[in-house]
Amino acid sequence: MPDRRALTADCASCFALCCVALTFTKSADFAIDKRAGDPCPNLLADFRCGIHDRLRPKGFSGCTSYDCFGAGQQVSQVTFGGRSWRDAPETRERMFAALPVMRHLHELLWYLTEARSLAVTREIHPELDAEIAGLEQAASGDADAVLAVDVDARRARVNPLLVRTSELVRAGAGRKKDRRGADLIGAKLAGADLRGTNFRSAYLIAADLRGADLRRADLIGADLRDADVRGADFTGSIFLTQSQANAARGDAATKLPPRLARPEHW
Repeated sequence: MPDRRALTADCASCFALCCVALTFTKSADFAIDKRAGDPCPNLLADFRCGIHDRLRPKGFSGCTSYDCFGAGQQVSQVTFGGRSWRDAPETRERMFAALPVMRHLHELLWYLTEARSLAVTREIHPELDAEIAGLEQAASGDADAVLAVDVDARRARVNPLLVRTSELVRAGAGRKKDRRGADLIGAKLAGADLRGTNFRSAYLIAADLRGADLRRADLIGADLRDADVRGADFTGSIFLTQSQANAARGDAATKLPPRLARPEHW
């Protein structure tokens, strides 16, 4: 299985690709408008952020929520062999175009690696291993190979395995409540028993989940921006990412899966 560290952002090994390649739209998440390809005005010459310790109070909460799943260092150090877009300006367009493709590949690897780590998915381990190997090969190619990847096709191949993983995990909770794609914006769910619930692509923006029991819940693609998860229990939940945790509002009592770091702003 892939080393989890390779699927975790290592900004020191990246050429600040997310600070340049991505578009910022002035909103509650970003204090400014910025076009894709333009460096953020807070970017320093050594690729560090000049306001890293003040991003949220400065209006850049979107930066603290973003997670590239390690795609940034993969593109910087592997795909482009450690040559930065500043040192080799001719690489700019292709390097920036490679970032979102690599992020999709690494995100799928994150989900598949989690699925493969679970004992309840033993029956589909061979299929998971095959897809992991294919994605690792795609992610290790040169720039031309990475840019040629059909991301939609890859997702279509992986999705049935993730759905099956969800079914196997949630069956252990004794229930299969389905809230896929549900509009739960601002929902009052404090203290709710949500064990085994399928929240796939659900909208939980600003939902009150204080003290909620989310054990064995499927959270793939759920929008947890500004959700209040103080004291919530995510033990054994699946497909919760660092980006989702970073976007929510938790505290020291929030129980996260061991694969995730507690956000600094909680």
